[in-house]
Amino acid sequence: MAKAIFTLADLPDCIPVFPLPGALLLPRARLPLNIFEPRYLAMLEDTLKTPHRLIGMVQPVPVPGGRPGADTVRLHQIGCAGRVTALQETEDGRYLITLSGVCRFRMGDQREGFTPYLRAEVDWSDFERDLARVERDPGFDRDAFLEVLARFFAAAQLNSDWDSLKEAEPELLINSLSILCPFDPEEKQALLEAPTLETRRETLVTLMEFALRSGGDEGQIQ
Repeated sequence: MAKAIFTLADLPDCIPVFPLPGALLLPRARLPLNIFEPRYLAMLEDTLKTPHRLIGMVQPVPVPGGRPGADTVRLHQIGCAGRVTALQETEDGRYLITLSGVCRFRMGDQREGFTPYLRAEVDWSDFERDLARVERDPGFDRDAFLEVLARFFAAAQLNSDWDSLKEAEPELLINSLSILCPFDPEEKQALLEAPTLETRRETLVTLMEFALRSGGDEGQIQ
């Protein structure tokens, strides 16, 4: 068995944090990002100088009547860190990057400093299982899962490569769909916080079935 890239002891106590509503990263999954704001360009530049190249993705907590883009926001306590594994610079100065999910974390104190972006102390100890090579879902019924998924995709007018879905490993399938499906940020957070792959799959099915029931006679999912 190949050695994991990181052990718990390898992970830093403080990382840059990127608050982004609706952006879900999970261990061993990939998240593409378009980096263009000056503060996040600075974050990326600093991150690439570190040996771990980790960025923490965390979702803001919705605040009724809150101003979008406000500098002071409440953040969910659980996020997921990803390692920058691909980077492409565009002609207009943006960066297209890919984060490969490493491990979830619990937010600690935010660090005050000279950087224009957020840095925070993080605690990885509750999520050491994320560092394994793969997570299993012993109760996974692919046929039943794909039947719900097909109805959800049809109602949401989404397309997919069904041959690939039929062959994908359960972890890759469940985590990729959790990232890609058009759920609300709080629903994405529930998928992130699911303690096991089995729980995440059950949550994913529940969200799809709820969306189907809420779609009305035309089956439209917003």
